[in-house]
Amino acid sequence: MQYTEIGKFIKNKRLSINKTLNSFALDNDIEPAILSRVENMKQDIKLGVIIKIAKGFNTTPAEFLTEFEKSSSEIPSFIYSKQKITNKC
Repeated sequence: MQYTEIGKFIKNKRLSINKTLNSFALDNDIEPAILSRVENMKQDIKLGVIIKIAKGFNTTPAEFLTEFEKSSSEIPSFIYSKQKITNKC
């Protein structure tokens, strides 16, 4: 997943529930260093981490990502990517 703003979204949402990075990470079985790198956009986020983060916010991964997409003006790049399909026989 290559959303460039998801780290900011996670950090703002975490702060809105008054959780420190360490407490949120440890409560949700995430290495604090990984959460820090994700929030600071220094590491791509993996599905397993999304699942744990969503659980930490008492939601499903689908609901979490939908909330992120609605809050962000960024449109995922894969929507605009066009692959040229050729039939080489």
